[in-house]
Amino acid sequence: MILFDSGALDDLERIFEFNFERDPATALEHIDKIRSAVSILNAHPEIGRLLGRGSALRELVISHGKTGYIALYEHSPVDGVIRIVAVRHQREAGYRGR
Repeated sequence: MILFDSGALDDLERIFEFNFERDPATALEHIDKIRSAVSILNAHPEIGRLLGRGSALRELVISHGKTGYIALYEHSPVDGVIRIVAVRHQREAGYRGR
C-alpha cells in the first residue's frame, strides 16, 4: 500500500500550483505522472536508489520530458507500506523540510 504523508501532499500541491501558473492546461498532467510513476512501487518497492549509506529512505526518479521529479520514500516490508515523504523537481536543490 502506498501512502503520501502530509509533507508529500504539500509538495504535490506546490508542484501543481507552480505548473498551473506556467501552463494551466498541463498542470494536472504533472501530478498524474507522479502518481502513476509512484504506483510502480507496489510491485517493486526497492526499485529506488538508497538515499545514502545506512538510510532507509529511497529516491524514485520520475521522468517527465527533459527533466522530471524525484519522490523520496521508505518501504516497510513488515507491514507492506510504502510511505512517500517528499516530492521535488529534479532541478530543485533538496527536499523541503529535510
